[in-house]
Amino acid sequence: MLGPFLGLVFLVASFVPAFHSHGTELGGLPDRPFDALTVVAIVLQCAPLAVCRRWPVASLALASLGFAADQLRGYHTLAGTGMALTLVGAGACVERHRRAAKLLFSVAYVPLAVALHRLGPGLPVSEFVMFYLALVLAWGIGAWLRATRVAEAERRRRVADETRSAERSRIARELHDVVTHHVTAMVVQAEAARYLTASPERLDQTLTSVTDTGRRAVTDLRHLLDLLNPDYGTPARTGAEGRTPSVGTLPTLIEQTRQAGQPVEFSEEGTPAASTGSADLVAYRVVQEALTNALKYAHGSRTSVRVRHGEREISVEVGTEGTERTERTDGGGSGGSGGANGTGARTGFAAGSGRGLAGVRERVEILGGDFGAGPRPGGGFVVRARIPAGGAS
Repeated sequence: MLGPFLGLVFLVASFVPAFHSHGTELGGLPDRPFDALTVVAIVLQCAPLAVCRRWPVASLALASLGFAADQLRGYHTLAGTGMALTLVGAGACVERHRRAAKLLFSVAYVPLAVALHRLGPGLPVSEFVMFYLALVLAWGIGAWLRATRVAEAERRRRVADETRSAERSRIARELHDVVTHHVTAMVVQAEAARYLTASPERLDQTLTSVTDTGRRAVTDLRHLLDLLNPDYGTPARTGAEGRTPSVGTLPTLIEQTRQAGQPVEFSEEGTPAASTGSADLVAYRVVQEALTNALKYAHGSRTSVRVRHGEREISVEVGTEGTERTERTDGGGSGGSGGANGTGARTGFAAGSGRGLAGVRERVEILGGDFGAGPRPGGGFVVRARIPAGGAS
Protein backbone atom coordinates (compact mmCIF):
# COMPACT_ATOMS: atom_id res chain seq x y z
CA MET A 1 0.00 0.00 0.00
CA LEU A 2 2.97 2.37 0.53
CA GLY A 3 4.05 2.21 -3.14
CA PRO A 4 0.78 3.57 -4.63
CA PHE A 5 0.69 6.28 -1.97
CA LEU A 6 4.25 7.44 -2.71
CA GLY A 7 3.60 7.33 -6.44
CA LEU A 8 0.57 9.59 -6.01
CA VAL A 9 2.49 11.98 -3.74
CA PHE A 10 5.37 12.41 -6.21
CA LEU A 11 2.95 12.69 -9.12
CA VAL A 12 1.05 15.57 -7.52
CA ALA A 13 4.15 17.24 -6.06
CA SER A 14 5.89 17.25 -9.45
CA PHE A 15 3.26 19.67 -10.80
CA VAL A 16 3.50 22.05 -7.83
CA PRO A 17 5.55 25.10 -9.00
CA ALA A 18 7.31 25.41 -5.64
CA PHE A 19 8.96 21.98 -6.18
CA HIS A 20 10.10 22.53 -9.78
CA SER A 21 13.64 23.37 -8.69
CA HIS A 22 13.93 20.45 -6.23
CA GLY A 23 14.07 17.54 -8.68
CA THR A 24 16.90 15.19 -9.54
CA GLU A 25 19.50 16.67 -11.94
CA LEU A 26 22.10 14.59 -13.76
CA GLY A 27 24.42 15.95 -16.47
CA GLY A 28 23.98 19.68 -15.85
CA LEU A 29 21.54 20.37 -18.70
CA PRO A 30 19.66 23.69 -18.37
CA ASP A 31 16.10 23.55 -17.01
CA ARG A 32 13.31 23.49 -19.58
CA PRO A 33 9.71 24.62 -19.05
CA PHE A 34 7.12 21.89 -18.68
CA ASP A 35 5.30 20.75 -21.81
CA ALA A 36 3.15 17.78 -22.87
CA LEU A 37 6.12 15.38 -22.80
CA THR A 38 6.74 16.39 -19.19
CA VAL A 39 3.47 14.74 -18.17
CA VAL A 40 4.53 11.50 -19.86
CA ALA A 41 7.93 11.55 -18.16
CA ILE A 42 6.37 12.20 -14.74
CA VAL A 43 3.77 9.44 -15.15
CA LEU A 44 6.41 6.94 -16.31
CA GLN A 45 8.47 7.64 -13.16
CA CYS A 46 5.61 7.66 -10.64
CA ALA A 47 3.17 5.02 -11.91
CA PRO A 48 5.62 2.07 -11.54
CA LEU A 49 5.66 2.62 -7.77
CA ALA A 50 2.04 1.43 -7.67
CA VAL A 51 2.76 -1.90 -9.44
CA CYS A 52 6.39 -2.52 -8.54
CA ARG A 53 5.56 -5.36 -6.15
CA ARG A 54 3.66 -7.31 -8.82
CA TRP A 55 5.77 -6.47 -11.91
CA PRO A 56 9.15 -5.30 -10.61
CA VAL A 57 11.14 -5.72 -13.87
CA ALA A 58 8.54 -3.96 -16.03
CA SER A 59 8.24 -1.21 -13.43
CA LEU A 60 12.01 -0.68 -13.41
CA ALA A 61 12.07 -0.50 -17.23
CA LEU A 62 9.28 2.11 -17.36
CA ALA A 63 10.81 4.18 -14.57
CA SER A 64 14.20 4.10 -16.32
CA LEU A 65 12.60 5.26 -19.59
CA GLY A 66 10.79 8.11 -17.82
CA PHE A 67 13.94 9.12 -15.94
CA ALA A 68 15.97 9.21 -19.17
CA ALA A 69 13.34 11.44 -20.82
CA ASP A 70 13.24 13.69 -17.75
CA GLN A 71 17.02 14.23 -17.75
CA LEU A 72 17.59 14.46 -21.51
CA ARG A 73 14.79 17.02 -21.88
CA GLY A 74 16.00 18.99 -18.86
CA TYR A 75 12.73 18.86 -16.89
CA HIS A 76 14.46 17.78 -13.67
CA THR A 77 11.13 17.05 -11.95
CA LEU A 78 10.62 15.82 -8.41
CA ALA A 79 9.36 12.58 -9.96
CA GLY A 80 13.00 11.64 -10.57
CA THR A 81 13.13 10.51 -6.94
CA GLY A 82 10.69 7.77 -7.91
CA MET A 83 13.51 6.17 -9.92
CA ALA A 84 15.47 5.42 -6.74
CA LEU A 85 12.40 4.13 -4.96
CA THR A 86 11.56 1.87 -7.91
CA LEU A 87 15.09 0.47 -7.72
CA VAL A 88 14.58 -0.30 -4.04
CA GLY A 89 11.28 -2.02 -4.81
CA ALA A 90 12.74 -4.00 -7.70
CA GLY A 91 15.71 -5.11 -5.62
CA ALA A 92 13.30 -6.32 -2.97
CA CYS A 93 10.77 -8.02 -5.27
CA VAL A 94 12.64 -9.50 -8.23
CA GLU A 95 12.72 -13.27 -7.68
CA ARG A 96 14.00 -14.60 -11.00
CA HIS A 97 16.68 -13.33 -13.38
CA ARG A 98 18.08 -10.90 -10.83
CA ARG A 99 21.51 -10.84 -12.46
CA ALA A 100 20.00 -10.21 -15.89
CA ALA A 101 17.93 -7.31 -14.53
CA LYS A 102 20.99 -5.72 -12.91
CA LEU A 103 23.07 -6.19 -16.05
CA LEU A 104 20.45 -4.68 -18.37
CA PHE A 105 19.98 -1.69 -16.08
CA SER A 106 23.73 -1.08 -15.92
CA VAL A 107 24.11 -1.40 -19.70
CA ALA A 108 21.21 1.03 -20.26
CA TYR A 109 22.81 3.58 -17.93
CA VAL A 110 25.96 3.84 -20.06
CA PRO A 111 24.37 5.43 -23.19
CA LEU A 112 22.32 7.75 -20.97
CA ALA A 113 25.46 8.96 -19.21
CA VAL A 114 27.30 9.40 -22.54
CA ALA A 115 24.40 11.40 -24.02
CA LEU A 116 24.13 13.66 -20.99
CA HIS A 117 27.89 14.18 -20.98
CA ARG A 118 27.84 15.31 -24.61
CA LEU A 119 24.71 17.46 -24.37
CA GLY A 120 25.67 19.06 -21.08
CA PRO A 121 28.51 21.33 -20.05
CA GLY A 122 30.88 18.36 -19.87
CA LEU A 123 30.79 17.41 -16.20
CA PRO A 124 33.54 15.08 -14.94
CA VAL A 125 32.96 11.36 -15.44
CA SER A 126 33.18 10.93 -11.67
CA GLU A 127 29.81 12.70 -11.35
CA PHE A 128 28.13 10.00 -13.43
CA VAL A 129 30.00 7.25 -11.59
CA MET A 130 28.89 8.61 -8.21
CA PHE A 131 25.28 8.78 -9.39
CA TYR A 132 25.51 5.19 -10.65
CA LEU A 133 26.87 4.09 -7.26
CA ALA A 134 23.93 5.84 -5.59
CA LEU A 135 21.57 3.82 -7.82
CA VAL A 136 23.48 0.64 -6.93
CA LEU A 137 23.02 1.52 -3.26
CA ALA A 138 19.26 1.82 -3.81
CA TRP A 139 19.22 -1.62 -5.42
CA GLY A 140 21.35 -2.97 -2.57
CA ILE A 141 18.87 -1.67 0.00
CA GLY A 142 16.10 -3.52 -1.83
CA ALA A 143 18.22 -6.68 -1.99
CA TRP A 144 18.87 -6.46 1.75
CA LEU A 145 15.14 -6.08 2.40
CA ARG A 146 14.50 -9.15 0.24
CA ALA A 147 17.16 -11.18 2.06
CA THR A 148 15.69 -10.13 5.38
CA ARG A 149 12.20 -11.14 4.25
CA VAL A 150 13.43 -14.51 2.98
CA ALA A 151 15.34 -15.15 6.22
CA GLU A 152 12.27 -14.27 8.28
CA ALA A 153 10.08 -16.56 6.19
CA GLU A 154 12.60 -19.37 6.63
CA ARG A 155 12.74 -18.74 10.38
CA ARG A 156 8.95 -18.88 10.63
CA ARG A 157 8.85 -22.08 8.57
CA ARG A 158 11.50 -23.64 10.79
CA VAL A 159 9.67 -22.57 13.94
CA ALA A 160 6.42 -23.98 12.53
CA ASP A 161 8.13 -27.28 11.69
CA GLU A 162 9.69 -27.49 15.14
CA THR A 163 6.36 -26.65 16.76
CA ARG A 164 4.56 -29.33 14.76
CA SER A 165 7.28 -31.85 15.59
CA ALA A 166 7.12 -30.99 19.29
CA GLU A 167 3.32 -31.23 19.22
CA ARG A 168 3.42 -34.62 17.50
CA SER A 169 5.90 -35.83 20.11
CA ARG A 170 3.67 -34.55 22.90
CA ILE A 171 0.62 -36.27 21.41
CA ALA A 172 2.63 -39.48 21.00
CA ARG A 173 3.67 -39.34 24.67
CA GLU A 174 0.10 -38.73 25.77
CA LEU A 175 -1.20 -41.61 23.66
CA HIS A 176 1.51 -43.89 25.01
CA ASP A 177 0.81 -42.90 28.62
CA VAL A 178 -2.97 -43.11 28.29
CA VAL A 179 -3.27 -46.26 26.20
CA THR A 180 -0.35 -48.43 27.31
CA HIS A 181 -1.22 -48.52 31.00
CA HIS A 182 -4.87 -49.48 30.51
CA VAL A 183 -4.21 -51.96 27.71
CA THR A 184 -1.39 -53.60 29.66
CA ALA A 185 -3.66 -53.99 32.68
CA MET A 186 -6.39 -55.49 30.50
CA VAL A 187 -3.94 -57.96 28.90
CA VAL A 188 -2.62 -59.07 32.29
CA GLN A 189 -6.13 -59.45 33.69
CA ALA A 190 -7.31 -61.36 30.62
CA GLU A 191 -4.35 -63.75 30.93
CA ALA A 192 -5.12 -64.25 34.60
CA ALA A 193 -8.73 -65.14 33.72
CA ARG A 194 -7.49 -68.33 32.02
CA TYR A 195 -6.51 -69.76 35.40
CA LEU A 196 -9.74 -68.80 37.16
CA THR A 197 -12.24 -70.98 35.32
CA ALA A 198 -12.57 -73.16 38.45
CA SER A 199 -13.44 -70.10 40.53
CA PRO A 200 -16.49 -68.37 39.02
CA GLU A 201 -16.53 -65.54 41.59
CA ARG A 202 -12.91 -64.56 41.00
CA LEU A 203 -13.39 -64.94 37.26
CA ASP A 204 -16.37 -62.59 37.38
CA GLN A 205 -14.33 -60.06 39.40
CA THR A 206 -11.48 -60.24 36.92
CA LEU A 207 -13.73 -59.78 33.91
CA THR A 208 -15.46 -56.88 35.65
CA SER A 209 -12.06 -55.33 36.27
CA VAL A 210 -11.18 -55.76 32.59
CA THR A 211 -14.44 -54.02 31.64
CA ASP A 212 -13.80 -51.15 34.06
CA THR A 213 -10.26 -50.73 32.77
CA GLY A 214 -11.57 -50.61 29.20
CA ARG A 215 -14.08 -47.92 30.14
CA ARG A 216 -11.32 -45.86 31.80
CA ALA A 217 -9.22 -46.22 28.65
CA VAL A 218 -12.11 -44.93 26.54
CA THR A 219 -12.64 -42.03 28.95
CA ASP A 220 -8.96 -41.05 28.85
CA LEU A 221 -8.87 -41.31 25.07
CA ARG A 222 -11.97 -39.13 24.82
CA HIS A 223 -10.26 -36.57 27.05
CA LEU A 224 -7.16 -36.63 24.84
CA LEU A 225 -9.27 -36.18 21.72
CA ASP A 226 -11.00 -33.26 23.41
CA LEU A 227 -7.58 -31.68 23.95
CA LEU A 228 -6.88 -32.01 20.23
CA ASN A 229 -10.28 -30.56 19.37
CA PRO A 230 -10.11 -26.79 18.56
CA ASP A 231 -13.35 -26.36 20.54
CA TYR A 232 -11.75 -27.81 23.70
CA GLY A 233 -12.46 -25.65 26.72
CA THR A 234 -16.07 -24.85 25.84
CA PRO A 235 -18.64 -25.49 28.61
CA ALA A 236 -19.66 -28.76 26.96
CA ARG A 237 -16.10 -30.08 27.29
CA THR A 238 -15.17 -29.07 30.81
CA GLY A 239 -16.89 -31.81 32.78
CA ALA A 240 -15.40 -34.52 34.97
CA GLU A 241 -13.84 -36.25 31.97
CA GLY A 242 -11.84 -33.09 31.22
CA ARG A 243 -9.75 -33.21 34.38
CA THR A 244 -6.02 -33.71 33.98
CA PRO A 245 -4.58 -36.54 36.14
CA SER A 246 -2.33 -35.45 39.02
CA VAL A 247 -0.57 -36.79 42.09
CA GLY A 248 -3.86 -36.46 43.95
CA THR A 249 -5.36 -39.21 41.79
CA LEU A 250 -2.49 -41.66 42.38
CA PRO A 251 -4.50 -43.78 44.89
CA THR A 252 -6.95 -44.58 42.08
CA LEU A 253 -4.07 -45.56 39.80
CA ILE A 254 -2.55 -47.72 42.53
CA GLU A 255 -5.85 -49.49 43.11
CA GLN A 256 -6.25 -50.18 39.40
CA THR A 257 -2.78 -51.73 39.32
CA ARG A 258 -3.60 -53.89 42.35
CA GLN A 259 -6.74 -55.12 40.63
CA ALA A 260 -4.53 -56.19 37.74
CA GLY A 261 -2.69 -58.51 40.12
CA GLN A 262 0.32 -56.39 41.06
CA PRO A 263 1.05 -56.05 44.81
CA VAL A 264 1.76 -52.33 45.28
CA GLU A 265 2.70 -50.47 48.46
CA PHE A 266 2.01 -46.75 48.35
CA SER A 267 3.29 -44.02 50.68
CA GLU A 268 3.06 -40.26 50.43
CA GLU A 269 4.93 -37.69 52.53
CA GLY A 270 4.65 -33.94 52.91
CA THR A 271 2.00 -31.46 51.86
CA PRO A 272 1.53 -30.60 48.19
CA ALA A 273 2.57 -27.06 47.27
CA ALA A 274 -0.15 -24.52 46.55
CA SER A 275 1.00 -24.19 42.94
CA THR A 276 2.81 -27.04 41.24
CA GLY A 277 2.41 -26.12 37.56
CA SER A 278 2.93 -29.21 35.41
CA ALA A 279 4.84 -31.08 38.12
CA ASP A 280 1.66 -32.86 39.27
CA LEU A 281 0.94 -34.28 35.84
CA VAL A 282 4.57 -35.25 35.20
CA ALA A 283 4.82 -37.04 38.58
CA TYR A 284 1.62 -38.93 37.77
CA ARG A 285 3.01 -39.97 34.37
CA VAL A 286 6.26 -41.21 35.95
CA VAL A 287 4.36 -43.45 38.37
CA GLN A 288 1.96 -44.56 35.64
CA GLU A 289 4.77 -45.57 33.27
CA ALA A 290 6.71 -47.36 36.02
CA LEU A 291 3.65 -49.33 37.11
CA THR A 292 2.82 -50.19 33.49
CA ASN A 293 6.30 -51.63 33.00
CA ALA A 294 6.08 -53.45 36.31
CA LEU A 295 2.90 -55.14 35.09
CA LYS A 296 4.54 -56.08 31.81
CA TYR A 297 7.96 -57.20 32.98
CA ALA A 298 7.70 -57.83 36.73
CA HIS A 299 4.16 -59.10 37.12
CA GLY A 300 3.59 -60.44 40.61
CA SER A 301 6.73 -58.86 42.12
CA ARG A 302 6.27 -56.62 45.12
CA THR A 303 6.25 -53.00 43.97
CA SER A 304 6.64 -49.86 46.06
CA VAL A 305 5.58 -46.32 45.17
CA ARG A 306 6.87 -43.43 47.29
CA VAL A 307 5.94 -39.80 46.70
CA ARG A 308 7.41 -36.95 48.74
CA HIS A 309 6.19 -33.37 48.49
CA GLY A 310 8.75 -30.65 49.18
CA GLU A 311 8.37 -26.90 49.19
CA ARG A 312 9.65 -26.60 45.63
CA GLU A 313 9.70 -30.12 44.22
CA ILE A 314 8.02 -33.49 44.04
CA SER A 315 10.15 -36.62 44.45
CA VAL A 316 8.95 -39.95 43.08
CA GLU A 317 10.42 -43.42 43.52
CA VAL A 318 8.94 -46.62 42.09
CA GLY A 319 10.74 -49.93 42.51
CA THR A 320 10.26 -53.68 42.30
CA GLU A 321 11.93 -56.41 44.29
CA GLY A 322 13.79 -59.35 42.77
CA THR A 323 17.00 -61.35 42.72
CA GLU A 324 18.00 -60.77 39.11
CA ARG A 325 17.03 -58.51 36.27
CA THR A 326 16.13 -59.83 32.84
CA GLU A 327 15.17 -56.66 30.95
CA ARG A 328 17.59 -54.04 29.63
CA THR A 329 16.91 -50.33 30.07
CA ASP A 330 17.47 -49.76 26.37
CA GLY A 331 14.60 -52.08 25.51
CA GLY A 332 16.72 -54.94 24.26
CA GLY A 333 15.25 -57.62 26.53
CA SER A 334 12.57 -60.04 25.53
CA GLY A 335 8.97 -59.11 26.06
CA GLY A 336 6.22 -60.96 27.78
CA SER A 337 4.75 -61.01 31.24
CA GLY A 338 4.81 -63.43 34.09
CA GLY A 339 2.19 -65.99 34.88
CA ALA A 340 -1.13 -65.04 36.29
CA ASN A 341 -0.22 -66.08 39.78
CA GLY A 342 3.14 -64.29 39.74
CA THR A 343 5.23 -67.42 39.12
CA GLY A 344 8.25 -66.71 36.91
CA ALA A 345 7.77 -62.95 37.21
CA ARG A 346 10.41 -60.73 35.77
CA THR A 347 12.20 -58.33 38.06
CA GLY A 348 13.13 -55.47 35.71
CA PHE A 349 10.57 -53.21 34.09
CA ALA A 350 12.18 -51.13 31.39
CA ALA A 351 9.81 -50.66 28.48
CA GLY A 352 10.39 -52.99 25.56
CA SER A 353 10.64 -50.12 23.05
CA GLY A 354 12.24 -47.68 25.49
CA ARG A 355 9.70 -45.05 24.39
CA GLY A 356 7.87 -44.87 27.71
CA LEU A 357 10.84 -44.20 29.97
CA ALA A 358 12.36 -41.90 27.36
CA GLY A 359 9.10 -39.96 27.23
CA VAL A 360 8.84 -39.43 30.99
CA ARG A 361 12.54 -38.56 31.13
CA GLU A 362 11.91 -35.84 28.58
CA ARG A 363 8.92 -34.57 30.54
CA VAL A 364 10.99 -34.34 33.73
CA GLU A 365 13.98 -32.67 32.06
CA ILE A 366 11.77 -30.08 30.36
CA LEU A 367 10.77 -28.89 33.83
CA GLY A 368 14.43 -28.85 34.93
CA GLY A 369 14.24 -31.99 37.06
CA ASP A 370 16.30 -35.16 37.36
CA PHE A 371 15.34 -38.64 36.20
CA GLY A 372 17.01 -41.99 36.64
CA ALA A 373 16.11 -45.62 36.02
CA GLY A 374 18.19 -48.73 36.60
CA PRO A 375 18.67 -51.99 38.51
CA ARG A 376 18.84 -52.12 42.28
CA PRO A 377 22.05 -53.44 43.88
CA GLY A 378 20.20 -56.34 45.51
CA GLY A 379 17.98 -57.13 42.55
CA GLY A 380 14.91 -55.55 41.05
CA PHE A 381 14.53 -52.22 39.30
CA VAL A 382 13.90 -48.65 40.43
CA VAL A 383 12.75 -45.43 38.80
CA ARG A 384 13.47 -42.11 40.53
CA ALA A 385 12.45 -38.59 39.55
CA ARG A 386 12.84 -35.16 41.11
CA ILE A 387 10.40 -32.68 39.59
CA PRO A 388 10.54 -28.94 40.39
CA ALA A 389 7.11 -27.62 41.38
CA GLY A 390 5.59 -24.41 40.13
CA GLY A 391 7.38 -24.48 36.76
CA ALA A 392 5.95 -23.50 33.40
CA SER A 393 3.15 -25.63 32.03
